Amino acid sequence: MTKKALKIVFLGTPEFAVGPLKALVDGGYNIRAVVTMPDKIAGRGHKLIESDVKKYAVAAGLPVLQPANLKAPEFVEQLHEIDADLFIVIAFRMLPEVVWQMPRLGTFNLHASLLPRYRGAAPINWAIINGDKETGVTTFFLKHEIDTGDIIGQESIPIGDDENVGSLYDRLMNLGTKMVLDTVDSIISGDGHVKSMPQPEGEFLPAPKIFTSTCQIDWSRPRESVRNLIRGLSPYPAAFTPFENADGHKANLKIYEAAACDSLDARDGVPGDIRTGKNLLAVKCADGWLQLTEVQLQGKKRMPASAFLLGYTPAAKIPVEA
Repeated sequence: MTKKALKIVFLGTPEFAVGPLKALVDGGYNIRAVVTMPDKIAGRGHKLIESDVKKYAVAAGLPVLQPANLKAPEFVEQLHEIDADLFIVIAFRMLPEVVWQMPRLGTFNLHASLLPRYRGAAPINWAIINGDKETGVTTFFLKHEIDTGDIIGQESIPIGDDENVGSLYDRLMNLGTKMVLDTVDSIISGDGHVKSMPQPEGEFLPAPKIFTSTCQIDWSRPRESVRNLIRGLSPYPAAFTPFENADGHKANLKIYEAAACDSLDARDGVPGDIRTGKNLLAVKCADGWLQLTEVQLQGKKRMPASAFLLGYTPAAKIPVEA
């Protein structure tokens, strides 16, 4: 079997899926169609927003399908007419069985974790939020239960002590691109047959979608736990806390970077207390002080905490609510 003989349908939506798709196109693989989310209307100008995958696919001259309903008979019929040998899924919606069972060589997914450790929509965020020291990527064949299929390939990388989700996202996207190519090449060299193995038994950690409630900081938690939450949500969507200035005005404060502050006595204060000084903005956690180093007040620009303090005098404590 050759690259041109293997007919592929690619399914994905965000930037994370663009790297692998581009690598497949640049490598001469036979991409017969790209499936992505329908365009969305967003913003004050009600502009039509296209997915990152669609933007690339259109520029590359690839046929694009954007079904609102993945079970719709007309979409299923379109896929039948394409008659692909293999489906590749990266950061897309949950596929119905009628779709993922269609290609003769199966459907494989690239997942940004070391399965079975994290299953769900946001494994990169949760690996950092939970303080993991390593993560990685996995390719696996789809089956009915989400993220549970047989593993084809897997590779790990360390997570830096100060790394945030933005930099880890980029590194995993590059690693995932290589993993997708390796997986497709294995299928080609095996003439459609590729070695895979069931996922190990045991407990796994959920990696649910990130909601606003996920992002609000609980200052009664240990300092390292709070710092990990900040890293795991930076630069987007960003952890936040209600904040209040000396005049009583309340607004949310996004926090992009923070570090342990051992210059303040961990025995002083209670969770949520605020201390300021020259270039110092610190908040008390359960077991010590955390220095905020890069922040963004609601309605303002992102800036170093030292610059923020030049025009803002915080109250002595985090308010109960914004």
